[in-house]
Amino acid sequence: MHEDGNGDGPHGAGQMSPSGADQEFLALERELTVLLRRARASQGEMAREVHPDLESAAYGLLARLEEHGPQRATELAAYIGVGKATMSRQLRALEELGLIAREPDPADGRAWLVALTETGRTRVGKVRDARRARYVSQLAHWNRREVAELARLLHELNGVVEK
Repeated sequence: MHEDGNGDGPHGAGQMSPSGADQEFLALERELTVLLRRARASQGEMAREVHPDLESAAYGLLARLEEHGPQRATELAAYIGVGKATMSRQLRALEELGLIAREPDPADGRAWLVALTETGRTRVGKVRDARRARYVSQLAHWNRREVAELARLLHELNGVVEK
C-alpha cells in the first residue's frame, strides 16, 4: 500500500482497503515487478555473454532471429516495440559486431531481411542453451506439467499485453 500525500497512513482519508480481488492483482503486480527486474538483469548478462559490447536490449532481437529466421527490420521493430530509428541503430551495431547480416528479400527485391550470421547463431545458441540448462536446474523440483502450465500462462499473458 502507498501512503497518500497527507501522511494519513496506508489507506488515507476516505480510501478503503483493497478487496480480495484487488489483493490478487496487487500480488500479481508485485511478482511481475520482481520477475521483470530479474529478467532485465539476466538479459544484460546474456547479452554480454554473446558479445562484451552487446547492448542488453539487442539480445531480444538476436533471440527472435534465432527462433524465427530472417525478418525485415520493420517486423523486428514491431515485435520489440521500438521505432524505425532505434531499430536501425541497433541493427547497425549488431552488424558491426558481426552478429547479423542483411540480405535481399527474395519476396521483394526492394526490401532487406536481417539474419544471424554463423557467428551470431553460434553465440546466441550457446547462451540460450546455458539459460535453458539453468531453468532445468532451478525448476528440477517442479513437475513438467507445472512448467508447461507456467509457459502457457505466460504466453497467454504476453498475448493480452501485446494487444
